[in-house]
Amino acid sequence: MAKKAKGTKKKTAGKTKRTANAAFMRPVQPDDAVAAVVGSKPIPRTEVTKRLWAYIKKNGLQDNQNRRMINADAPLKVVFGGKSSVNMFEMTKLVNKHLK
Repeated sequence: MAKKAKGTKKKTAGKTKRTANAAFMRPVQPDDAVAAVVGSKPIPRTEVTKRLWAYIKKNGLQDNQNRRMINADAPLKVVFGGKSSVNMFEMTKLVNKHLK
């Protein structure tokens, strides 16, 4: 018989529907650099990320050896601050600078 860890409680409440975080769903305005890739209309941050990944995959910009690295083409190089290659985590940080 396994002992229950201290401080853990069994959840007995029914499942509640998960709601989206309002900060992620609030539309943001991309500047001209990001708008060249995702469009110029205000869209939520989650949609910006989806469209960026769609663009990256469509144009084959993921590094073949290390799939976490993104190789920038001309429009993405502007977004990435002139860097020719960034990792996927750094990409989101750099893109957020271009959203209002």
